[in-house]
Amino acid sequence: MKAFVIEKPFHATIREVPYPKPGYGEVTIKVHNVGICGTDVHIYEGKFIASYPIVPGHEFSGVIHEVGEGVPDLKVGDRVSAEPNIGCGRCAYCLTRRGNLCSNWKGIGVSLDGSMAEYVRVPMQNVLKLPDAMTFEEGAFIEPMACVVYGMNRLQLQVGERVILFGAGAMGQQLVQTIARSGASELVVVDVSREKLDLALRFGATRGVLSRDLSPDDFPGGFDVVVEATGIPSVIEQAFAYMGPGSRFLQFGVTNNDDRIRFSPFDLFNKDWTIIGTKATNQTFYPAFHWIKEGRVDVKPLLSKVIALEDAPAFFSGHKDPGLLKVQIKL
Repeated sequence: MKAFVIEKPFHATIREVPYPKPGYGEVTIKVHNVGICGTDVHIYEGKFIASYPIVPGHEFSGVIHEVGEGVPDLKVGDRVSAEPNIGCGRCAYCLTRRGNLCSNWKGIGVSLDGSMAEYVRVPMQNVLKLPDAMTFEEGAFIEPMACVVYGMNRLQLQVGERVILFGAGAMGQQLVQTIARSGASELVVVDVSREKLDLALRFGATRGVLSRDLSPDDFPGGFDVVVEATGIPSVIEQAFAYMGPGSRFLQFGVTNNDDRIRFSPFDLFNKDWTIIGTKATNQTFYPAFHWIKEGRVDVKPLLSKVIALEDAPAFFSGHKDPGLLKVQIKL
C-alpha cells in the first residue's frame, strides 16, 4: 500500500509499505480523511518524540476494511474514527485514570505507523463508529476536539470567569467555541490574523485583538484564566502578563521539545497562580464525538484545504500559509 513516510527529520516520501493486517482484537481501517496536525510537522522537523521511519497521522476517519479475530462488535464497512493513544491498561497511571501518562504508552502516528497511508491498524477498543450523518471530514476532527475536551477538564472553567486566549488557529477556534459554551463571561482572543479573529467572534469571542495592538494596560487587573494555544515561546512569556491574582494558566499549544521560557517565580507565589499542562486525550474521545455530532462545536468552517496523499511531501517541506486553519489529506 502507499504511505507518506518520514524517513528521518526533513526527509519524507511516498512509498510502498506492507499492508497492516489486523491481529487478535484489532481492525484495519481504510483511511478516507486524515488531518495534518502541528505535531506531525514537529515530527517532520525532528522536534517531537517519534520513532523513525514513521508514517504520521493521528487525526483520521475511514471504513473498516478487515476485522481480526476476537472482535465482536465491529464489521467490515463500518464508518469509524479512532483514538490514536494506546495505554497498556496495567501501569499505575492507566489504573488511576491517567492513561495519557501511561508508562508504556504507544501512539498511532508517533511510535506506531499512522494514518497518512491507505490503511491503518487499530485496537478494537480504540475504534468509534460514526453515524451516517457525520462526514469523514468531521470524523477526522474528533481527535483534536478530544484534546480540547481534556484541556477543558483540566482547566475546570467556572461560570462567569474572564478568559483571554492566545492563538486562533484550528485548535484555538475549537477552544473558542468550547470556552464560550462553558460559561465564560468575557472571552478575548489574540492572533496575528484579522480573518481568524473575525471567525472567533462568530464562534463566541467577545473581543478579538491583533497581537500588535495588545497591551496589558488595556486589561487592568488581568484575567481569571489565560489559555495559550500557539506553542510559541515568546507568546507564552507574553501571556503571563495578562494573569490576575489567583489566575489559572493553561498551556495548550505544543512547543518544540527543546523550547524554554522565562517567567517570575515570585509572581507564581505572590499572586497565587496555577499553571496547568494538558497532554493529548484522556478518556475524552466519546465526549468530543458528541460535541461535534450535536453541533455544539462546528468544525466545518475550520477545514481550509484538502490535498491528496501524493501532495504531502511538498506540503511538509514547503512554506506553510499562515492563513490556513486545518488541512486534511483525502485518500
